[in-house]
Amino acid sequence: MAHSIQQVARLTGVTSRTLRHYDDIGLVTPSTTGPGGIRYYDADALVRLQRVLLLRELGLSLPSIAEVLAGERSDVHALHAHREWLQQERHRLARQIASVEATIEALKGGEEPMAEDMFDGFDHTQYKGEVEERWGKDAYAKGDAWWRGMSDAERADWQNRSAQLGADWVAAATSGIAPDDDAAQQLARRHVEWLASIPGTPGAVKEYVVGLGEMYVADPRFGVGYGGVEGASFVRDALAVYAERHL
Repeated sequence: MAHSIQQVARLTGVTSRTLRHYDDIGLVTPSTTGPGGIRYYDADALVRLQRVLLLRELGLSLPSIAEVLAGERSDVHALHAHREWLQQERHRLARQIASVEATIEALKGGEEPMAEDMFDGFDHTQYKGEVEERWGKDAYAKGDAWWRGMSDAERADWQNRSAQLGADWVAAATSGIAPDDDAAQQLARRHVEWLASIPGTPGAVKEYVVGLGEMYVADPRFGVGYGGVEGASFVRDALAVYAERHL
């Protein structure tokens, strides 16, 4: 059974534009093209797309993904490796959830959270390769120095502010307002200011902000913080409006 490009876009959260780009560069080729030039994807094409999306989650660039896919022995072998990584990621996220829940319970009980418990699962060094590939070694070095220079209290405050921003985005996305609504644009301004406060990032640069919004939708690791694909799409669209108007 073949699925149209529109159906695949809905299933995966990947935009039709991105799917067409994957086709143009030979990364994921549709199995057939129907009347009006509509692309259709069969099971083999969908398996390849799944592998591409999993490799994107690992932070690989599109050229690197093409090299990996060209050199792998089989779909089954590759998917076994992907499954192992996903299981590791699930374990890390479970640790993060447990640490956040412990902080919530401590705060509700009027107690001081234990610093050694608050950051379990938050080892930022695991993303070193991804950050360096996307934004350069200098970006990682600056961000790493900034993070390590914080006190436990400062890190906790940073996590809380980041979590509040994410919660506000989720609330806005589910409220039914449009991305260009004033409330959404105020959130977009806060978001850009938050980005600009992180050493090593391009900050308030139009291309960076728009590209990051696209990444929130394409990469489930980021989208989960905004309520999934729909919430991440709302954030992306609001950031794009803000970037067009102010950057």
